[in-house]
Amino acid sequence: MKFAYRFSNLLGAVYRHGNLNFSKDGNSVISSVGNRVSVFDLKNNKSETLPVSTTKNITCVALSPDGHLAVLVDEDGAAVLVSLVTRAVLHHYHFHKPVSSVRFSPDGRKFVVTKENVALLYHAPGKRREFNAFQLDKSFYGPYDETTCIDWTDDSRCFAVGSKDMSTWVFGAERWANLIYYSLGGHKDVVVGCFFEKDSLNVSQSWGIFINIVNGDIKAEEDEREEGSAEAPKEVEGVKNVRYKQTSKHFFNKEGDFNKLTAAAFHKHTRILVSGFASGIFHLHELPEFSLIHSLSISDQRINAVAWNSTGDWIGFGCSGMGQLLVWEWQSESYVFKQQGHFNNMATLAYSPDGQYIATGGDDGKVKVWNTNSGLCFVTFTEHTSCVTNVTFTSSGFVIVSASLDGTVRAFDLHRYRNFRTLTSPRPAQFSSLAVDGSGELVCAGAQDSFEIFLWSMQTGRLLEVLSGHEGPVSCLCFSPVRSVLASVSWDRTVRLWDMLDSWQTRETLRLSADGLAVAYRPDGEELAVATLDGELSFWNPQSAAQTGSIAGRHDLQTGRKDTDKVAAKQTAKGKSFTCLCYSADGQSILAGGQSKFVCIYSIRDQVLMKKFEISCNLSLDAMEEFLDRRKMTEFGSLSLVDEGAGDGDEVQLSLPGVKRGDMSSRRFKPEIRVSSLRFSPTGRSWAATSTEGLLIYSLDASLVFDPYDLSLDVTPVSVRRQLKRKEWASAILLAFRLNESALIREVIEAVPHDQIAVVCSLLPDVYVEKLLAFVAATLETSSHLQFYLTWAQNLLTTHGQKLKNRSAAMLPTVQSLQKSVQRHFEDLSKLCDWNVFSLRYAAALSNQRGLKRAAVHQASDEEEEASGEDALLTDPLE
Repeated sequence: MKFAYRFSNLLGAVYRHGNLNFSKDGNSVISSVGNRVSVFDLKNNKSETLPVSTTKNITCVALSPDGHLAVLVDEDGAAVLVSLVTRAVLHHYHFHKPVSSVRFSPDGRKFVVTKENVALLYHAPGKRREFNAFQLDKSFYGPYDETTCIDWTDDSRCFAVGSKDMSTWVFGAERWANLIYYSLGGHKDVVVGCFFEKDSLNVSQSWGIFINIVNGDIKAEEDEREEGSAEAPKEVEGVKNVRYKQTSKHFFNKEGDFNKLTAAAFHKHTRILVSGFASGIFHLHELPEFSLIHSLSISDQRINAVAWNSTGDWIGFGCSGMGQLLVWEWQSESYVFKQQGHFNNMATLAYSPDGQYIATGGDDGKVKVWNTNSGLCFVTFTEHTSCVTNVTFTSSGFVIVSASLDGTVRAFDLHRYRNFRTLTSPRPAQFSSLAVDGSGELVCAGAQDSFEIFLWSMQTGRLLEVLSGHEGPVSCLCFSPVRSVLASVSWDRTVRLWDMLDSWQTRETLRLSADGLAVAYRPDGEELAVATLDGELSFWNPQSAAQTGSIAGRHDLQTGRKDTDKVAAKQTAKGKSFTCLCYSADGQSILAGGQSKFVCIYSIRDQVLMKKFEISCNLSLDAMEEFLDRRKMTEFGSLSLVDEGAGDGDEVQLSLPGVKRGDMSSRRFKPEIRVSSLRFSPTGRSWAATSTEGLLIYSLDASLVFDPYDLSLDVTPVSVRRQLKRKEWASAILLAFRLNESALIREVIEAVPHDQIAVVCSLLPDVYVEKLLAFVAATLETSSHLQFYLTWAQNLLTTHGQKLKNRSAAMLPTVQSLQKSVQRHFEDLSKLCDWNVFSLRYAAALSNQRGLKRAAVHQASDEEEEASGEDALLTDPLE
């Protein structure tokens, strides 16, 4: 059960390339991230990555009009049909050529795929089970160059295709009497987008507006044909052919290639055109007058994708250069959603003590903090001027400490979101490792150039000591969880244990068989794990300085062969090793990763490999395959060696800093798959890995396996429900846990009356108390029965607190999971209660003010009546 982890979410990357799509209700935006697809819920402020992946980076995503199906196409033309309801793959298909765009018809019955200079019309998959979900209906030829864009009419009877040959072609999806195809030319550059206006080419219309978007100019074409001519299914005498004529022509302010049009989208109901440029600027124009609504710069990089939501209120922008995803509300001129990942490699990560937040550091010099519940980044620190090599949380959970190659160690406050402490060395040094003790007072950083360890005080910011002794770069630091002992591992093949209470002297020196790369303490501090350059994991007793075991894991890495390697993967694997280690929350297993696509989890007691997790199957990354592709082999060798890095479109392009145009030194490289950091969540229910793909989170899934406990023939769901009817609550809970089905356990627990919880808790055996507390902690995080499950937790801790304290080491992950759930609900409820208190105060103040006004009005009216009565007495002659 402990190894039943599955992919849960992808953080650290929000957009790579491809188009953007909004959901049917317009509240979610769907973005392609590498070979996966992420869904960002804009209303609930959450993100989710679908458990579906393709073999290469996704370039096209198309949604069906009902929002139930999605077609994902990668760089090679391999398509995957996915159900957005069940999150499952329904069908695989291969177009054998790169696909430029995919678009469903508005009625959802057909979809068009464009590849090279051909438009393919397919029948859309229906609700019935089909052997082949992709049935080709027609093939349309016409353009002389690659196609770029598609748009449908509202009646799904015609579609338009734009091409790189500067022409736009209109095809009939059905057989028309007056339209087979029509070509529109006259442009001077590649067609970026072509759009029909609302209800154009309909039977009830006698004319329509066809809008053609190109790089620099816009042309509106008018359709000349008779009323109702589109109804004719076959040739009829007297019916005129469809003809277009140009009605208007407009130009953008062209400023060369730097301000080149790169993306465009048109909303048919509001008749507003949004256009994105290579300079990061976008324009909003109202058609057909082409009047500018507003213009704004949202990025320093090229805008690659633009999309409207269904209501026309929000606009989505994707910038692959910086990894940005933006959603802009054009009426209020404000951001609805703004996220950006690390646009270079992600180097390190750290969990907060309660498991709610993850801090990441990247080669771009940024430190980002992510919420594990929403999957979104809520703060970014940009004070570092070079690569961030390590980050960690203090024990309080409100301070993040980061080390960088710029020679500084910085501490960030999560209350005020500021850098409140900057620690430096007397001489410039590049810090590659970092550790903070349990009290949060001592901060240590290891230098990779001076072979020294620097020790600072967090409160004063003063340098306390410089620890010397290593004869090579310090690769990793780690504090003992229970003692003031620092473990440091270096390339000099030693692990040194420094006593922080005894004048920072070396307590022990452990000799290794090879250069040390990573070191980690077990959560109880009674064991030390070290990864060395020869691919071995060695385990030591820090008290006796004796080695207790070792694992040879070099063959478990299974490294791939890069395109430029001249030797086989079997030979290159001899130089590969684990570079990061992490103990599980219970200390019974250890995670190890390195320059490979696999993460290995080992059982420490048995010293055997328990499971290997393949973190990526994306062949767009380098070193993914063990053998070279024969299709890339020529008589001169591999194509990658012949081209000398010229690269294809799936590679990453780099230019010199500050160069915006005309960079003759621009070069391309293919990212290599690797795992740079691993961390287990303090709750023990998930672990995270930073890789070339981003921040991958794997969570424990109880539904994957059937794992009963003490099962016998009489333990069945029927017998459990029979005990419930007899109101034998404790017996029903025991039977449910023996069957170990989550749905049944929840049914039994929620059937217990509120006033019987304390009695049931006192009758449970010790073994089931731990299982029940773990289940309550996991369920409390998502359940709406807040007070009910809090009552369970309170009674369990009150009744069996002393027994649980005696097993504190084993119960620590469960207690931390419970703390995480309680803390999350506390934050949500405190915000809601504060809002209600402020609202009631405002309402009370407003009512008091109105009461004072009414009293003043009544007093003024009474005074007027008295004054008028006195005047009447003075003027009455009879009186």
